[in-house]
Amino acid sequence: MRTPRTSLVAAALLAACGAPAGGGAPSAGAVAGGPSAPSAVPPSAAPQAAAPQAAAPAASATAAAAAAATASAAPVPCGALGCLAFDAPAEAFAHVLQGGPRVLAVGEAHAQQGAEGVPSATRRFTELFLPALAGRASDLIVELWAVDPRCRKEQVARVEEEQKAVTQTQSAGNQGEFLSLGSEAKRLGIRPHLLAPSCQEYDAIVRAGPDAVTAMLEMIARLTAAKAKALLGREDAAGKMVIAYGGALHNDVAPRPGRERWSFGPELSAATGGEYVELDLIVREFIKDSESWRALPWYPHFDREAHPDKAVLFNPAPGAYVLIFPRSP
Repeated sequence: MRTPRTSLVAAALLAACGAPAGGGAPSAGAVAGGPSAPSAVPPSAAPQAAAPQAAAPAASATAAAAAAATASAAPVPCGALGCLAFDAPAEAFAHVLQGGPRVLAVGEAHAQQGAEGVPSATRRFTELFLPALAGRASDLIVELWAVDPRCRKEQVARVEEEQKAVTQTQSAGNQGEFLSLGSEAKRLGIRPHLLAPSCQEYDAIVRAGPDAVTAMLEMIARLTAAKAKALLGREDAAGKMVIAYGGALHNDVAPRPGRERWSFGPELSAATGGEYVELDLIVREFIKDSESWRALPWYPHFDREAHPDKAVLFNPAPGAYVLIFPRSP
């Protein structure tokens, strides 16, 4: 994890949310919602600084594929929790957006070390889905942190050490792909934003000691909610969508007991009068037979061998979706 501290934009940190070792899922301490939830993205102050290390998406081909998706065959029912199998991921994504949400909260399970040969959820969202949001979304909040240069270096270093416990197993390319997501959003006319913790918030994380990760999770949810509500209130964003992209724990509209403070879902759902959609993106190859994955409500209903070449979409609760990508070629 690289943490330059020369400017607000350059000092982007991967947030304390990542999949657990061994391909954990998106929840607390493991998968969708915990010390192992996915995260990240680019600086709103200077998105042009987005690191070029991640390959830029082929926008024209991607946009064409997304546009073509709307004219495909009807989805095939595939079981419980409203399961539908679509011919293409873009079709499943269009289905998720049918209600026209004001906030689209996307959570992912981060790519882990050793999985570099499989396209990540971040890359797929950037290439397959983001072009379809041009003109429909005003802003994108990414779960990367921008460090205030006024904060003490010792503060930042201590917090960075705490983050390593949850980011050390992640793919080295994750941060670059989040930055590329923000850069592509800017190119499409969608303003990208980073989270900007204050020096006081860094102090609070340091003082939390063994509960530092929990403090980070709560801070991420709090800052994202505040930023989203501010963006929704802008006159030039009227009628457009705000996207939050990060860990699959923070977007839960119905967090598991004890994790309520880790999620901005309930607050933003209330702020939008229910015009809120939670969408978890899952790369099929990342799913493991582990405790953290088995704890997810859709896992018992997912058949890895069924519909391997289709995008499988679960709808476990109103306004909540899980999109599992087809197997990689």
